[in-house]
Formats: sequence, C-alpha cells, structure tokens
Amino acid sequence: MHASATAGSPRTRRLQRSCLAVPATSEVFFEKAAKGEADEVFLDLEDAVSPGEKERARHLAIAAINDIDWQDKIVAVRVNGLDTPWGYRDIVDVVEQCPRLDLIMLPKAGSAADVQFVDTLLSGIELAIGRRDPIGIEALIESAMGMVNAAKIAQASPRLEALIFGVGDYMIDMQTSDMRMGSLNQDYAVVNDIDGAQAASSYLANHWHYAQSRIATVCRAYGLRPIDGPYTDFSDMAGYQASACRGRALGFEGKWAIHPSQVAQANTAFTPSAQRVSWAARVAQAMDDAVGQGRGAINLDGELIDMAHVKLAANIRRRAALAAGNPNESA
Repeated sequence: MHASATAGSPRTRRLQRSCLAVPATSEVFFEKAAKGEADEVFLDLEDAVSPGEKERARHLAIAAINDIDWQDKIVAVRVNGLDTPWGYRDIVDVVEQCPRLDLIMLPKAGSAADVQFVDTLLSGIELAIGRRDPIGIEALIESAMGMVNAAKIAQASPRLEALIFGVGDYMIDMQTSDMRMGSLNQDYAVVNDIDGAQAASSYLANHWHYAQSRIATVCRAYGLRPIDGPYTDFSDMAGYQASACRGRALGFEGKWAIHPSQVAQANTAFTPSAQRVSWAARVAQAMDDAVGQGRGAINLDGELIDMAHVKLAANIRRRAALAAGNPNESA
C-alpha cells in the first residue's frame, strides 16, 4: 500500500446514503442543499461546469464551503480530472482554503497511481497548513481501465473511503447504446421462451450488473463504501427507486442524487426498514437464547437460523444505528 501521512489510520465511518450533486456555478442551490436531507453534498467542478467557467466555479465552491453552515453533512468537491489544466489547482486551492472540507472526489480514476498522486498532494498541503484531520478521498470508477484496475485502486491509499460507479462516462467508454444514464437499456431485454415457443412477454435485465457487482465486491474486500452513481431521468421516480433498490441488493451503501427530489428516495432505500430491523432483533435474541441452551441453530418462523444469520442481523443493526445517528452503538 502506498505510504502517506495517514498510513495505519482506520477508515472513517460515515453515513452516505444520498450524495447530492450541486454544480459549483449554481449559487442559488447552495443554501437549499445545506438545509436539505442529503447525507453528502458535493460541489461539482467537473462535468457540470463549462471550460470557460472553471476558475469562477472553483472560487464559488471555496466561498460556499467556508460561508455556509453545512451542519453535519459530508462536504465534498468533485475536482476536475488529473489530465486537465484545472485538476491539480482545484485540489490545492480548495484544500488549502477550506478547513470544513471532508472529501475530495476524484473523477476518472484509472489506476492506483491516480489516487496515490492525490494522497501525496494532500499530505503536502496538510503539512503546510497544519491540518490534523486528514482529507478523505472518494474515487469514481468510470472507465474500462478503472474497472479493470478497481482492486488496485482500492488499495492505493488509506485515505480512500469510497468507490463510486460513474455510469455516465463508463457507458461512453464502453460505447454502449444507452441514451439515459443509469436507466435500463431496452436493448438488454430477455424474451421469455418456453419449449421453443416465444411468449408474449419479456423483461429488462440490468446491464450494469457486472460493473456494480465488481465495485461492491472490491469495496467490501478492502473496507471501502460502495456508492452507486447517477440516474439522470429525475422525472422517473419509480425508475430511480428500482435502481436504488438494485444497488442495495448488491451491497451498495448509497446513491447519487442529481436532483433534490431523489434524496428522500435514496435515504429510504439505504436505511434498513422497520421490518428488517425487527427481524434482526428477533434473530439476535433467539440465537442468544439458543446459545444459552447449548444450541447453535434453531427454527424461527419455519427457517433454520444459525450463526450466519446473527452476522446478517448485526449488519442490519449497525446500518440502522448509523442512520439513527448512533455510529458507535454495538450490534
């Protein structure tokens, strides 16, 4: 693992169910975002800002981070890519001038070296300004090369907290037939065929399953948070909800919201439901009783429950405690 000023530090635990994107040039939305329900707000200096506005956007982002009360939100800045004229200056200026900043969001991470460069740059800045609380990094996996190198990227720096599936640039790099980012693709339909006779129905499959599964698996292997990317058709609330639920099923902890209307759905999708929390409590209690009687497995509602279920229940209880604002509560 790349050595840095933060080597050996534990990963920072954060609640990151909803990640609201705010263009750094959209000043009218800053206060609304700060007062909203998103767990994270990231000011975007990259795709949401035209080349001629990059410098102004950076100044606006710095002023917003310093002047607005962001309460207990995660505050991040998506900087421009390291292969652009603005990327390194975004990092230097924002980190030097914004003590409130939590995370740098690195776009188009293609190799471990990209994250290591940012780690080294952050270490130098922190030493220069005397910052003791290390800035974290979250990296977008949004290219074929980034997907291939995802495991190496995940190990590149102890600052790295999360990997994000950047579906937009990924579909560009993969040259898919999509026209909407994050939605299902009509081309990826499965036709029901029974005994050689084509049925009248078909269903759409998730063509992002591999990419999402890989990111989630890599994150779990190396202690990172897997975060799902955007669903740009913000008028399609049902589609967004289904997308968030698919991500949850694969192990993701949160999802981007490119419009405030998506925040509540993300928060709901990635907060354990009352039913799941109740199930987890019942499993924990039932197994405590069973262990006390010398048994390692019991029948609960017609299902064989053993120690594996206890671990599943513990995951649910930890997530629920984090969502309730009790991150240190034992499962």
